[in-house]
Amino acid sequence: MDKKGLRSTAQRRLVTELFFKSDGHLSIEDLWAKVRRRDPKVGYATVYRTLKMLAESGIAYERKFGDGVSRYEVAHEDEHHDHLICTECGRIVEFEDEEIEKLQEALAKKAGFRLTRHVHELYGHCRDCQAKASA
Repeated sequence: MDKKGLRSTAQRRLVTELFFKSDGHLSIEDLWAKVRRRDPKVGYATVYRTLKMLAESGIAYERKFGDGVSRYEVAHEDEHHDHLICTECGRIVEFEDEEIEKLQEALAKKAGFRLTRHVHELYGHCRDCQAKASA
């Protein structure tokens, strides 16, 4: 936060520390639960504002996967990935596929576009949920 010129407090540092130590896509509630285990005095609003600030400054990405819950992930400058989202259990799988990336570039070029960014999300049912449904 300090490198980005953002005001740093002890509570924000704790929220940020736990966010960066976490894997995956955290909702505000997920991160708040982790933070409260370390410091029960940290309020929901502090976690909310800190995540919004991190997203606005480009340190985190806010993701919306169609279930009404915002989730956040660390923004890595040199990393790109796409998502598979299970609409039953909410499981999120990150993946990278060079062929998909090349196809997107080719489609954009054919249409006269220069891509600056994209979001690729595939929705369906994970293996576990498929197995439960057929049992």
